Amino acid sequence: MSMAGIRHKLIRFFSSERARSGRIFAGPYSGRHEPPHIGKATSAPTGALARGFTLVEMIVAVGLFAVVMIVCVGALLSLVSANRKAQALQSVMNNLNIALDGMTRSVRMGSSYDGSVGCTGGYNGSYPKDCAGGSIQLSFQPYGSDADPRWVYRFTHDSSGNGQIEKTEDGTNFIPITASEISIDQVLFYVVGTNRHDTIQPKVVIVVRGSAGPAGSTARTTFHIQATAVQRVLDL
Repeated sequence: MSMAGIRHKLIRFFSSERARSGRIFAGPYSGRHEPPHIGKATSAPTGALARGFTLVEMIVAVGLFAVVMIVCVGALLSLVSANRKAQALQSVMNNLNIALDGMTRSVRMGSSYDGSVGCTGGYNGSYPKDCAGGSIQLSFQPYGSDADPRWVYRFTHDSSGNGQIEKTEDGTNFIPITASEISIDQVLFYVVGTNRHDTIQPKVVIVVRGSAGPAGSTARTTFHIQATAVQRVLDL
């Protein structure tokens, strides 16, 4: 065999071996695209996903939060202040109601009503102790012994000009029965049926008008109250 033939056979042998080796090491994906998950490392997120808040965004967020908190705290303080004023006003009105209830109870249990002193109108000579037009003072005999001093309720003003209702149980020492937060504008006692042996049971209608408000507040609540007391002792 000549040298050319030997050379030709060697070339064919190595060519066939090279081709077979390429098929073995190429694997099942030889000549095709590899799957995306093979030979690739997972990279960290980049761009917008990896970016945090900027200083401007933080300033805007904190500013909005501060505005909302200021509004909420202001509304809360206003509610607390309104609640305190309402409670103070309720306390003042309770004082007025207690004073009127006590006065009405005393008058109902008493006798011998007299509204002639301070009568503003409607005076009748046939009924000297009646006052159909309203009186600013009422006196009567309290429940118990007839020897006890007469009780007197009257409308007057204190040293500062504030209207109030006063009471005396001995005829001389008057004490206020309404709180200083209550400003009484008018008190009238309508007295009828004081004559004995008539057909009218003695009766007193009390009308109180004024305003009230908690201390330290300019807000005032006006009121107009009427109470009636009929003598329990039969007018025989």
